[in-house]
Amino acid sequence: MFLSVVLLLLLVRDSYASHFYGVMMTYYPKASYINGSTSVELHYKLSYDLCTHTDSWSCSGNCGTETQILPLTKVDEISGEWCQREAVTSRQLTSNSPLTLVKAIKHQNASDCTWISNVHGIGSWRAVTNVELRTRSDISKANTSPQTTILPALRVPYNCQRNISMLTFDPDGDDVRCRFASSALSECVTSTNMSDLNISSSSCTLLFSSSANSSRGSYVVQMVMEDFPLQTITLTQTGGSQVQKTTSDAI
Repeated sequence: MFLSVVLLLLLVRDSYASHFYGVMMTYYPKASYINGSTSVELHYKLSYDLCTHTDSWSCSGNCGTETQILPLTKVDEISGEWCQREAVTSRQLTSNSPLTLVKAIKHQNASDCTWISNVHGIGSWRAVTNVELRTRSDISKANTSPQTTILPALRVPYNCQRNISMLTFDPDGDDVRCRFASSALSECVTSTNMSDLNISSSSCTLLFSSSANSSRGSYVVQMVMEDFPLQTITLTQTGGSQVQKTTSDAI
């Protein structure tokens, strides 16, 4: 199953701790050439308590050659509680076959980069972006990932229900759906399904409804955002091989 975006959203309520707040990546197919090669542009955002950490992504599949288009920039939140780093890279690929990018931190010697302190004690994190560049039969070009714009940290009262919209958009007009990331599918290190947090898949809305004092604190919410075609389509790879995607298959 191809995941377009892994959105790691931090829901913070009463207090802030240190380290990692979340990460998000989107991709945009660029040029295609007569010899079958292609290029893709990747945008990512990372949030920490301080922007002093280094960024690196591991790649598998059709990785090609990476080039930094825009250097890392940072934006400090006005009260100084978090900092966001952004960068844009491109990859020149010999074909349009898929690739996967992963950024992960194990909770061992990397204590300066683990999740902020949270009510479930989750430390290690993992972000995955599956890039699908095969030619779609419905639009005669490569897929573009769904997108969202949301703050890396949100604060809500613990005794009130809140519905938080992910403000999703898909450039190809696909159906965008959201769900919790699964450790069994290697989408995160530790799954974070919680009784007081739910996701409306069709509307990509995070539902928070807890009133217990014991639940006060910071929550780590690791989510997957996927795009589904509105009709059955065929993905064609350089060389002619094809894969079919129905309305139940994530692109």
